[in-house]
Parts: sequence; structure tokens; C-alpha cells
Amino acid sequence: MKKNLLSIVILALLVVNIALTTIMMFTIMKNEQGTGKIITDIASALSLELDKGDGKEEQEVSIKDTEIFEYADDMTISLKSDGSGSTSYCICKVSLSINTKDDGYKDYSANPEKYQTLIQSDILSVVSSYTRDEAQLSKEIIEEQILKNIQEKYGTVIYKVSFSKFMFG
Repeated sequence: MKKNLLSIVILALLVVNIALTTIMMFTIMKNEQGTGKIITDIASALSLELDKGDGKEEQEVSIKDTEIFEYADDMTISLKSDGSGSTSYCICKVSLSINTKDDGYKDYSANPEKYQTLIQSDILSVVSSYTRDEAQLSKEIIEEQILKNIQEKYGTVIYKVSFSKFMFG
């Protein structure tokens, strides 16, 4: 009799456990769907902010009209502190896509090393303004921000900035 009573108690506990697990699963799934919707809304809002509102469309340049200038050395950049007390670094290698059909191409291509230090300074100032976590999540935003800074100084001859290496330490 005691064995049957013990079996019934165990069975009752299993049924209660399954019921509570089911309730918990449906509750969490509803919250998870809501969180997913919020993240999607935020991502779409950020995407709208990234679109240029000045009426200029993004420049389309064919591959044959593109020259890639890649900096030979990796850049090691100290990132903004996140308050944890440890220093984080970003090790990146930057490539610039240059439009060979642009009016400023002849001036730039004659001596690209002349502009290298100034462009590296722009890269340094943009990347160092991010914490490690922000930089890991914002690679494309960082590229766009660097491109905007470079285009303000040098015109549209450089139409794309890319990271061929983007690591953190």
C-alpha cells in the first residue's frame, strides 16, 4: 500500500511539474516574441538613421573603376573605457575603395601615402570613441562614420571604407 501511495505522489508531482513547465514555456515564448519585435523595431529605426537624408544617393562604382588602397600595417587602437577598469584594444586593417573615374582621383593617386597619416587619424578618432561592446556590434556604422569624415575632407574619390581585419584584445 505504501508503494502505491508513493507512486501516486510521484505521479502527481510529475503532472504538476509538467503543467508548470508548460505554463512557464508559453509565458516565456510570449515575452520572447515581444522582445524580438522590439529588437526588429529598433534595428529598423537605426537603419533609417543611417540613410542619408541629404538627397544624395549612394555612389555606385563598377569593379573596373575601383582601385583598392589597403594600409600595409595593422592599426592598434585603444578603445573607450567601459567602466570595468580594463583597457580594450581594437586591431584593424583598413581598405579604402577609390573611384578611378572621380575628378579627384589623379590628385589622390599620385601620392596616396601623403594622405595616409590624416586618414589614419580619422580612423583612430572614430574607432576610439567606441567601447569594446559597442565596436563589436557597430562595425558597419563605424565604417560609415569613417567614410563620412574622409569624404568631408577629400571629396568623393574614396567611396567605401572596409575592415579586412577587425579584432579585439
